[in-house]
Amino acid sequence: MKVAIAGAGAVGRSIARELIGNGHLVLLIDKSPHAIKPDRVPDAEWLLADSCELSSLEEARLQECDVVIAATGDDKVNLVTSLLAKTEFGVPRTVGRVNHPNNEWLFTEAWGVDVNVSTPRIMSALVEEAVTVGDLVRLFTFRQGGANLVEMTLPADSPYVGKPSGLIPFPDNCALVTILRDGQVYVPDPDQPVEAGDELLLVVPAELEDQLEVLLAPEEHRAK
Repeated sequence: MKVAIAGAGAVGRSIARELIGNGHLVLLIDKSPHAIKPDRVPDAEWLLADSCELSSLEEARLQECDVVIAATGDDKVNLVTSLLAKTEFGVPRTVGRVNHPNNEWLFTEAWGVDVNVSTPRIMSALVEEAVTVGDLVRLFTFRQGGANLVEMTLPADSPYVGKPSGLIPFPDNCALVTILRDGQVYVPDPDQPVEAGDELLLVVPAELEDQLEVLLAPEEHRAK
Protein backbone atom coordinates (compact mmCIF):
# COMPACT_ATOMS: atom_id res chain seq x y z
CA MET A 1 0.00 0.00 0.00
CA LYS A 2 1.23 3.49 -0.84
CA VAL A 3 0.54 6.20 1.71
CA ALA A 4 1.15 9.94 1.49
CA ILE A 5 1.43 11.87 4.74
CA ALA A 6 1.03 15.65 4.73
CA GLY A 7 2.97 17.00 7.68
CA ALA A 8 6.45 15.73 8.48
CA GLY A 9 6.52 16.81 12.10
CA ALA A 10 6.76 14.43 15.04
CA VAL A 11 3.26 13.03 14.42
CA GLY A 12 3.76 12.50 10.69
CA ARG A 13 7.16 10.88 11.17
CA SER A 14 5.83 8.53 13.85
CA ILE A 15 3.00 7.41 11.58
CA ALA A 16 5.47 6.93 8.74
CA ARG A 17 7.78 4.72 10.82
CA GLU A 18 4.85 2.54 11.91
CA LEU A 19 3.56 2.13 8.36
CA ILE A 20 7.01 1.39 6.94
CA GLY A 21 7.52 -1.17 9.69
CA ASN A 22 4.34 -2.85 8.44
CA GLY A 23 5.66 -3.01 4.90
CA HIS A 24 3.97 0.01 3.31
CA LEU A 25 5.46 2.65 1.00
CA VAL A 26 5.35 6.13 2.51
CA LEU A 27 5.77 9.63 1.11
CA LEU A 28 6.20 12.48 3.60
CA ILE A 29 5.21 15.97 2.40
CA ASP A 30 5.95 19.26 4.15
CA LYS A 31 6.29 22.84 2.99
CA SER A 32 8.84 23.77 5.65
CA PRO A 33 12.49 23.10 4.78
CA HIS A 34 13.17 22.65 8.50
CA ALA A 35 10.77 19.68 8.58
CA ILE A 36 12.52 17.80 5.78
CA LYS A 37 14.75 15.43 7.72
CA PRO A 38 15.30 12.25 5.67
CA ASP A 39 17.70 10.89 8.27
CA ARG A 40 14.79 10.64 10.74
CA VAL A 41 12.83 8.27 8.48
CA PRO A 42 15.36 7.08 5.90
CA ASP A 43 13.07 4.52 4.27
CA ALA A 44 10.42 7.09 3.36
CA GLU A 45 10.24 9.30 0.29
CA TRP A 46 10.37 13.02 1.09
CA LEU A 47 8.90 15.98 -0.77
CA LEU A 48 9.32 19.67 0.01
CA ALA A 49 5.94 21.01 -1.09
CA ASP A 50 2.69 22.62 0.02
CA SER A 51 -0.04 19.97 0.28
CA CYS A 52 -2.68 22.67 -0.28
CA GLU A 53 -1.38 23.32 -3.80
CA LEU A 54 -2.61 21.21 -6.70
CA SER A 55 0.72 21.41 -8.45
CA SER A 56 2.45 20.00 -5.37
CA LEU A 57 0.05 17.11 -5.15
CA GLU A 58 0.49 16.40 -8.84
CA GLU A 59 4.25 16.29 -8.25
CA ALA A 60 3.58 13.84 -5.41
CA ARG A 61 1.55 11.62 -7.83
CA LEU A 62 -1.26 11.49 -5.33
CA GLN A 63 -3.45 9.57 -7.77
CA GLU A 64 -1.17 6.57 -7.18
CA CYS A 65 -1.77 6.58 -3.41
CA ASP A 66 -4.13 4.26 -1.59
CA VAL A 67 -4.33 6.47 1.48
CA VAL A 68 -3.61 10.12 2.25
CA ILE A 69 -3.10 11.17 5.86
CA ALA A 70 -3.40 14.89 6.61
CA ALA A 71 -1.37 15.12 9.82
CA THR A 72 -0.22 18.73 10.05
CA GLY A 73 -0.76 20.89 13.10
CA ASP A 74 -3.13 23.17 11.17
CA ASP A 75 -6.74 22.04 10.81
CA LYS A 76 -7.30 24.25 7.75
CA VAL A 77 -4.41 22.60 5.96
CA ASN A 78 -5.66 19.13 6.90
CA LEU A 79 -9.13 19.87 5.55
CA VAL A 80 -7.91 21.32 2.26
CA THR A 81 -5.44 18.48 1.76
CA SER A 82 -8.15 15.87 2.37
CA LEU A 83 -10.59 17.61 0.04
CA LEU A 84 -8.07 17.88 -2.80
CA ALA A 85 -6.92 14.28 -2.33
CA LYS A 86 -10.48 13.00 -2.55
CA THR A 87 -12.00 15.25 -5.23
CA GLU A 88 -9.04 15.96 -7.52
CA PHE A 89 -7.06 12.73 -7.27
CA GLY A 90 -9.67 10.15 -6.29
CA VAL A 91 -7.69 8.79 -3.35
CA PRO A 92 -9.70 5.85 -1.93
CA ARG A 93 -9.07 6.62 1.75
CA THR A 94 -8.32 9.87 3.56
CA VAL A 95 -7.52 10.38 7.23
CA GLY A 96 -7.61 13.84 8.80
CA ARG A 97 -5.95 14.86 12.06
CA VAL A 98 -8.11 17.12 14.23
CA ASN A 99 -6.01 19.46 16.36
CA HIS A 100 -8.76 21.54 17.95
CA PRO A 101 -11.92 19.78 19.22
CA ASN A 102 -14.15 22.68 18.12
CA ASN A 103 -13.26 21.90 14.50
CA GLU A 104 -14.15 18.22 14.64
CA TRP A 105 -17.58 18.77 13.07
CA LEU A 106 -15.89 19.93 9.86
CA PHE A 107 -13.95 16.70 9.35
CA THR A 108 -16.61 14.83 7.40
CA GLU A 109 -17.11 13.40 3.92
CA ALA A 110 -18.23 16.85 2.77
CA TRP A 111 -14.60 17.91 3.19
CA GLY A 112 -13.25 14.68 1.76
CA VAL A 113 -12.40 13.15 5.14
CA ASP A 114 -13.20 9.45 5.46
CA VAL A 115 -11.82 9.11 8.99
CA ASN A 116 -11.03 11.86 11.46
CA VAL A 117 -8.64 11.35 14.34
CA SER A 118 -9.05 13.71 17.26
CA THR A 119 -6.21 13.41 19.74
CA PRO A 120 -8.14 15.09 22.59
CA ARG A 121 -11.12 12.78 22.03
CA ILE A 122 -8.93 9.66 21.90
CA MET A 123 -7.08 10.65 25.09
CA SER A 124 -10.38 11.33 26.84
CA ALA A 125 -11.76 7.97 25.71
CA LEU A 126 -8.67 6.13 26.90
CA VAL A 127 -8.92 7.77 30.32
CA GLU A 128 -12.59 6.76 30.56
CA GLU A 129 -11.79 3.25 29.37
CA ALA A 130 -9.12 2.90 32.05
CA VAL A 131 -11.28 3.92 35.00
CA THR A 132 -14.83 2.82 34.20
CA VAL A 133 -16.58 -0.51 34.66
CA GLY A 134 -20.00 -1.06 33.16
CA ASP A 135 -20.00 2.19 31.15
CA LEU A 136 -19.90 2.18 27.37
CA VAL A 137 -16.91 4.19 26.07
CA ARG A 138 -16.81 5.34 22.46
CA LEU A 139 -13.31 4.88 21.05
CA PHE A 140 -13.70 5.54 17.34
CA THR A 141 -16.25 6.62 14.73
CA PHE A 142 -16.50 5.04 11.30
CA ARG A 143 -17.76 7.85 9.11
CA GLN A 144 -18.83 5.79 6.11
CA GLY A 145 -20.66 3.13 8.08
CA GLY A 146 -22.37 5.37 10.63
CA ALA A 147 -21.13 3.08 13.40
CA ASN A 148 -18.80 3.37 16.37
CA LEU A 149 -16.13 1.21 17.95
CA VAL A 150 -17.01 1.05 21.64
CA GLU A 151 -15.58 -0.61 24.73
CA MET A 152 -17.12 -1.89 27.92
CA THR A 153 -15.48 -3.57 30.90
CA LEU A 154 -18.01 -6.18 31.97
CA PRO A 155 -19.06 -5.74 35.63
CA ALA A 156 -19.23 -8.76 37.95
CA ASP A 157 -23.01 -8.53 38.27
CA SER A 158 -23.75 -8.35 34.55
CA PRO A 159 -26.48 -10.87 33.76
CA TYR A 160 -24.25 -12.44 31.08
CA VAL A 161 -21.15 -13.23 33.18
CA GLY A 162 -20.36 -16.91 32.70
CA LYS A 163 -22.62 -17.27 29.67
CA PRO A 164 -21.42 -18.01 26.11
CA SER A 165 -21.10 -14.85 24.04
CA GLY A 166 -23.33 -16.43 21.41
CA LEU A 167 -26.25 -16.31 23.85
CA ILE A 168 -26.02 -12.56 24.41
CA PRO A 169 -28.93 -10.97 22.48
CA PHE A 170 -26.98 -8.13 20.94
CA PRO A 171 -29.05 -5.53 19.05
CA ASP A 172 -29.29 -5.86 15.27
CA ASN A 173 -26.21 -4.58 13.41
CA CYS A 174 -24.12 -4.80 16.59
CA ALA A 175 -21.03 -7.03 16.49
CA LEU A 176 -18.68 -8.24 19.21
CA VAL A 177 -15.24 -7.83 17.68
CA THR A 178 -12.74 -8.78 20.39
CA ILE A 179 -12.53 -9.85 24.02
CA LEU A 180 -9.51 -8.60 25.99
CA ARG A 181 -8.70 -10.68 29.07
CA ASP A 182 -5.57 -10.94 31.22
CA GLY A 183 -3.48 -9.21 28.59
CA GLN A 184 -4.63 -11.56 25.85
CA VAL A 185 -6.75 -10.90 22.77
CA TYR A 186 -9.51 -13.42 22.10
CA VAL A 187 -11.43 -13.72 18.86
CA PRO A 188 -15.08 -14.08 19.90
CA ASP A 189 -16.42 -17.63 19.71
CA PRO A 190 -20.16 -18.20 20.22
CA ASP A 191 -19.36 -20.95 22.73
CA GLN A 192 -16.83 -18.93 24.73
CA PRO A 193 -18.18 -17.58 28.02
CA VAL A 194 -17.57 -13.96 28.93
CA GLU A 195 -16.10 -13.20 32.35
CA ALA A 196 -16.28 -10.36 34.83
CA GLY A 197 -13.61 -7.81 33.98
CA ASP A 198 -13.50 -8.73 30.29
CA GLU A 199 -13.03 -5.75 28.02
CA LEU A 200 -15.49 -6.13 25.18
CA LEU A 201 -14.84 -4.26 21.94
CA LEU A 202 -17.93 -3.90 19.78
CA VAL A 203 -19.03 -2.14 16.62
CA VAL A 204 -22.48 -0.63 17.03
CA PRO A 205 -24.62 2.07 15.37
CA ALA A 206 -24.67 5.24 17.46
CA GLU A 207 -28.41 5.07 18.00
CA LEU A 208 -28.10 1.62 19.63
CA GLU A 209 -25.36 2.46 22.13
CA ASP A 210 -27.78 3.11 25.00
CA GLN A 211 -29.62 -0.13 24.27
CA LEU A 212 -26.34 -2.06 24.33
CA GLU A 213 -25.28 -0.49 27.62
CA VAL A 214 -28.61 -1.37 29.25
CA LEU A 215 -28.26 -4.93 27.98
CA LEU A 216 -24.78 -5.59 29.37
CA ALA A 217 -24.59 -3.65 32.63
CA PRO A 218 -26.89 -3.27 35.65
CA GLU A 219 -28.10 0.27 36.21
CA GLU A 220 -25.91 0.89 39.27
CA HIS A 221 -22.80 0.44 37.13
CA ARG A 222 -23.81 2.98 34.49
CA ALA A 223 -22.97 6.68 34.64
CA LYS A 224 -25.79 8.78 36.02
